[in-house]
Amino acid sequence: MALLLGSILVPLQSQVRSRKLDETDRILAQAREALLGYVAANGYFPCPASSASNSGQEASPNHANGTCNASVTFATAFVGFLPAVALGFTPVDGNGYALDAWGLPQNRIRYAVANASITTNTLCPVALSNAYTQTNGMRKATMACIQSLTTLLYVCNTGTGVTATGCASTTNELADNAIAIVWSLGENAPTGGSAPHEDKNLNNTRVFVLAPYSTAAGSVFDDQLTWIGPPMLFNRMVSAGMLP
Repeated sequence: MALLLGSILVPLQSQVRSRKLDETDRILAQAREALLGYVAANGYFPCPASSASNSGQEASPNHANGTCNASVTFATAFVGFLPAVALGFTPVDGNGYALDAWGLPQNRIRYAVANASITTNTLCPVALSNAYTQTNGMRKATMACIQSLTTLLYVCNTGTGVTATGCASTTNELADNAIAIVWSLGENAPTGGSAPHEDKNLNNTRVFVLAPYSTAAGSVFDDQLTWIGPPMLFNRMVSAGMLP
């Protein structure tokens, strides 16, 4: 009987997990589209929501200069949760936070947007701080400038060898100029974050990891992640008349 039950339950658990992974991918894709729609309407990205505010609202944004609340402000990125209320994103939990398919409080959809400063050079006409969350910041920076930057958010295919500023090598880079990232901590949240991969998605740097799914000891990874880079962003902003 135990063998029979095992032969039934294991495939069933695998099917449930597969459905939740697919559903989370869909939720993250919808969140990415909601962010692009927000930028198309406003010309800048929203600030993340903060756990401190206990709501899915932006964390005290000041879009005149692009600053966000200190609770989501780190050296090279604003990092927190998807601001579902500002985006009009549904469904949400009782506090207004969007959740992944696992649906628990620790499974709130996370969000990061670059806040690195832009310095003046041949492609960048003006020096700017917080260009991506600032009113008209990206228009001032210009498309040529943003496209040239390789100091935005990185996505690596492994956490091994990464630093706080980049992947182990260029061959490990899935992106080196992502402007915004949305991600889920997966089924193992909040106990996720194990080295060498998942901990990089919780250390509030500009480096994120999208490694192959694995439950193997020493290389556990079930985070799911998507991002917005310049081509996708420009396409939407140009169509909306926000650029050039």
